[in-house]
Amino acid sequence: MVRIRLRRVGLKKQPSYRIVVTDQRNARDGRFIENIGNHNPRTRPITDVIDEGRALYWLSVGAQPTEAIIYLLKRTGTWARYERLRNGEAMEVLVAEAEAAKANAAPISPRTRFASPGPGQSAKKAKEAAAAAKDANE
Repeated sequence: MVRIRLRRVGLKKQPSYRIVVTDQRNARDGRFIENIGNHNPRTRPITDVIDEGRALYWLSVGAQPTEAIIYLLKRTGTWARYERLRNGEAMEVLVAEAEAAKANAAPISPRTRFASPGPGQSAKKAKEAAAAAKDANE
């Protein structure tokens, strides 16, 4: 069965994800059929970029999204367009609507939520150092 799911990329403790179409028997980070977007939970606000035309195509031919992907599709509005596609609207109209919505959206400059730890420095030590520096400044 073909699934739409997340594929983890990024450094250790600094994940970002690609939204891929793959056979369900393949490993999480293994072979995939097509990359249709990406998801970065480390930015504020969370960054989701989805090629809606390809997502609608794969959903229409029977690809099954995981629960996480359904949540992402609902948050970006793609799931509502898919429901309209199932009710008989033309895919070209829905894709054009998605492109127009994307063009009208305000440009976002996402910032990383958490600073990455330096070499040989754990996240716990970074917090302790930041707290110590704050106490020293007061």
